[in-house]
Amino acid sequence: MIYFDQVTKIFPPGCKALDNVSFTISEGEFVSIVGKSGAGKTTILRLIIREEKPTSGHIYFEGMDISKIRKSRLPYYRRKIGIVYQDYKLLPHRTVFENVAFALEILGRPGKEIKELVPKVLALVGMEEKMWNFPHQLSGGEQQRTAIARAIISQPKVLLADEPTGNLDPYNTKEIIDLLLKINQLGTAVILATHNRDVVNLVKKRVIWLEKGKILKDDSTGTFQL
Repeated sequence: MIYFDQVTKIFPPGCKALDNVSFTISEGEFVSIVGKSGAGKTTILRLIIREEKPTSGHIYFEGMDISKIRKSRLPYYRRKIGIVYQDYKLLPHRTVFENVAFALEILGRPGKEIKELVPKVLALVGMEEKMWNFPHQLSGGEQQRTAIARAIISQPKVLLADEPTGNLDPYNTKEIIDLLLKINQLGTAVILATHNRDVVNLVKKRVIWLEKGKILKDDSTGTFQL
C-alpha cells in the first residue's frame, strides 16, 4: 500500500533527515518505526501525509506517486489517513462527542450519520460513558482514546501514530497499544513511530530501525534492541 523508493529528505541548511530510504508497507500491516530522537521517524510520517515532499526519490500510496498530487486534491488524499499525536490536539471547548464529530463535519457528512457513527466509535475505544465530558475533565489516557476515535471515525486505510504514549504512564501506555492493535485487527494499517522500549516489546510486530536517517534493520517481529 505504501512504498518508499530511495527517498532522501534534506531540510535547510543541509540537514539530511532521511538518506536513501526504501521500504514497503502492506495493506492492514502494523509497523513500528523506531529510533532515537532525530533518527527520521516523524519525517517519514510527515512525508506520508504529504506535509513534506522528498528531496529525491518517490513515495507511492496505492500505486500513486503522492508528490504529484495537486494541492487542491490533498484533502481528498488525506481522508485515507488518520493521525494521532503525542499531545492529543483536542478542541478544549468541545465535548468528547463534539471533538470526534468534528472530523465528520469537515467532510460534510449529514447530521444523522454523525449521530449514529460517533457513539459506535466511542464505544470501540471505551469512551462512550464520557462522550459529554470536556477534555479538561479527562485523564491523559482518555484524551488519547478520544484522539484515536477522531482519527478513525472516517475509516482511514492507515493510522499514523506519532509517539502516542509519550505523555502516558505505563498502565495507560498498555491500554493505548492494545487499542491500536485492536484497530489493526479490524483491518486498518497502523504505522507507529516511537522510541519507547516497552511499547515496541508490547506490540511484537514488524519493526523498522532508523539511525541518522538510514534504515539499520527491518525485522518482521522485532523487539527493542537500541
